[in-house]
Amino acid sequence: MSLRDLPSVESLLQSETGRKTAGEFGRSLTLQAIQEQLQTARKSIRAGDSTPSSEEILARVRSTLEQWLSVSLVPVINATGVILHTNLGRAPLCESAQAAMREVSRGYSTLEYNLARGARGKREVHAGGMLQRLTGAEAALVVNNNAAAVLLALTALARRKEVLVSRSQLIEIGGGFRIPDVMRQSGAKLIEVGTTNRTHPADFESAINKRTALILRAHHSNFKIVGFTTEPPLEELVRLGEKHSVPVLDDLGSGALLDTAQFGLGHEPTVQESLQAGAPLVAFSGDKLLGGPQAGIIVGEGALVERLLKHPLARALRPDKLCLAALCATLQHYLREEAVSAIPVWRMISTGEETLQKRAQRWAAQIGRGDVVASRSTVGGGSLPEETLPTWVLAIERRHPNAFTKQLRRAEPAVIARIEENRVVLDPRTVLEAQDEALIRVLKQALQRRSGQK
Repeated sequence: MSLRDLPSVESLLQSETGRKTAGEFGRSLTLQAIQEQLQTARKSIRAGDSTPSSEEILARVRSTLEQWLSVSLVPVINATGVILHTNLGRAPLCESAQAAMREVSRGYSTLEYNLARGARGKREVHAGGMLQRLTGAEAALVVNNNAAAVLLALTALARRKEVLVSRSQLIEIGGGFRIPDVMRQSGAKLIEVGTTNRTHPADFESAINKRTALILRAHHSNFKIVGFTTEPPLEELVRLGEKHSVPVLDDLGSGALLDTAQFGLGHEPTVQESLQAGAPLVAFSGDKLLGGPQAGIIVGEGALVERLLKHPLARALRPDKLCLAALCATLQHYLREEAVSAIPVWRMISTGEETLQKRAQRWAAQIGRGDVVASRSTVGGGSLPEETLPTWVLAIERRHPNAFTKQLRRAEPAVIARIEENRVVLDPRTVLEAQDEALIRVLKQALQRRSGQK
């Protein structure tokens, strides 16, 4: 057990196995892995362990290299029943959006080139016109997410000035994102008005002064305030803003362009409604109820949007060609009035109970296990808190349900399920139909491996 018995870096690299490994993974990366494994071996020898052979070290080197080069961002099957699952990437893209991304990524594109003039163009034109026609806004701007959209608006319009917001809207959503933190980063001064449960127009009006630059209305996102509550309607905030020449920024968050009430859900405020109420600026997400790629979208008055476009921060937050290609393809379905059938999020929301029950029954028949029972799906993504949709799920009894879901997560492709009443539950509402074959294969394999357990 001596450090002197350890092979040198060069001898490991020049061995037959070392040369093959370097040829497969690259010499530089292989060298790093060898050095790391030799350092680990030195620590083990000092602790009293035996000296590993060259082949043992090189086997560990290969394992290390495979781990370093493994891809952690991989597709999964979402069987949770949460449609806009933030941890699983929110909205799955429609087929035309996927095709548009592939096409524009193959070579060069007209990202900032005007074919008609043969000169430099603007990337804002690609989605801007579609958003204007869809929403009726004078102008539109796309950035890389909705937090960026709010940050840009606050920075460009209210830096070193005051922004009024109701205390009931000082929200925190997933990942520790807080409205007050964004406001501080923008350089704007947050002025809280009203109380946690009740805010009146007079609270805003009494707080307006010569330093007031914006009135912010923030979507409650993933919670509701119920009981003895009051918040001023958007129309009243707009009138108040017009009276004092203070624009209103309506942060809608979810970005619904269709009325969710028609699908048996509560009404989620739409972008069109905010603009019709007179909001000068409306900000919302691209990858929630809109059903497109991650993006932050701002629509509203032309003069205000132009101020945002001219701000230096707009360049740092701008979307790339893949985002714009996917967003434009998604927006086309709204313009053609085919969003419900073409966009996965809306297909999932609108799918009826009978269809879901039959699909769950097919799963049960194919795997020869499980019960088909009534349950509830959720929209998720900070939209429609506490709202659910009736569904039918495949419920599988297991003695150790957590161990079974862990096994499903380790499959290829990974399957993400949920546990209800000590049963593993798989909801067909959020499983794409093209994934059925893979889902059944994974379930069969998992059940066979654990056939001795319940």
